[in-house]
Amino acid sequence: MPDIGSESGSTAPRKRADARRNEETLLEAAGAAFVASGVDAPVRDIAARAGVGVATIYRHFPTRADLVVAVYRHQVEACAEAGPTLLASGTSPHTALTRWIDLFVDFLVTKHGLAEALQSDDAGFATLHAYFIDRLVPVCADLLDAAAAAGEIRPDIRAFELMFAVGNLCIGATKDSRYDARRMVELLLAGLLLH
Repeated sequence: MPDIGSESGSTAPRKRADARRNEETLLEAAGAAFVASGVDAPVRDIAARAGVGVATIYRHFPTRADLVVAVYRHQVEACAEAGPTLLASGTSPHTALTRWIDLFVDFLVTKHGLAEALQSDDAGFATLHAYFIDRLVPVCADLLDAAAAAGEIRPDIRAFELMFAVGNLCIGATKDSRYDARRMVELLLAGLLLH
């Protein structure tokens, strides 16, 4: 798997731990700025959130597209890595699935600015949907399989279908303040239970 900030197909040397932490701090700050102000948030605001100079951001991410792609990949990776961690936490598989879906909802609801940018004609965005599917569907499938094996949920739920349904329920979250995407997802998950 390539480093978060590297372009696909490139063989970048492994980064030092402090460089990876600095890049992660930049990505977290950019993600927060994108949620607050959209993907056109001023670079100086992102730099201030990260506690670095503007030049540091441009050194890591020469274009805004590079930054948007890196933030998206970083958020997908965080969601993907959370699945096995939640499953290993000792709680029930259904609880792990529910908590992971909650993180997935966070990702979907907060990426609205990213979604618009990702639909542009920039070539750097072309492979991100496949990356999203390739990384997250298997994680969801493992959680579903564990919950089904434990007898907690129906065994006939497919990961892609569940994620698609959750995604559709999250679409309305930014259009009407009376709409509660989390409540809708909670009802969907309740329908998976066997008892």
